[in-house]
Amino acid sequence: MRRTHSVLAITTALVLGGTAVAAAEAAQPARTGALYAPSALVLTIGKESPAGATTVERAVTLDCAPAAGGSHPASAAACGELDRVDGEFTALPSALAYTTCTRQFDPVTVTADGVWRGRHLTWSGTYNNGCEMVASLGGGAVFSF
Repeated sequence: MRRTHSVLAITTALVLGGTAVAAAEAAQPARTGALYAPSALVLTIGKESPAGATTVERAVTLDCAPAAGGSHPASAAACGELDRVDGEFTALPSALAYTTCTRQFDPVTVTADGVWRGRHLTWSGTYNNGCEMVASLGGGAVFSF
């Protein structure tokens, strides 16, 4: 008789313990599957007209999280450069002091719009010409498209 009570007690404990675990798992919030904050940008390069309007000449998408991608031709290198400055375009290393550019006035405007590590990002810069743009942005991959 004692053995029957012991078996019954153990069986009841196992069943109730399993129910408690199942209830605890059901109470967990649903996971989105994302372990990263998204990083996806639209980058543009445009020419400025004498009237001040900018005409976009080239545009690409740049996805950096979870993996480099998009239509950017050098997405991995561009993402690496932006990772090093935490998405701060003004922190890209400038090589303007070491670059000889003409004084030709042919304004170029570059823009970045999207999300960087989960936060909205909007940035633009206007330069006297393409040479100054490349040098000011470090001559890297971000706007090399």
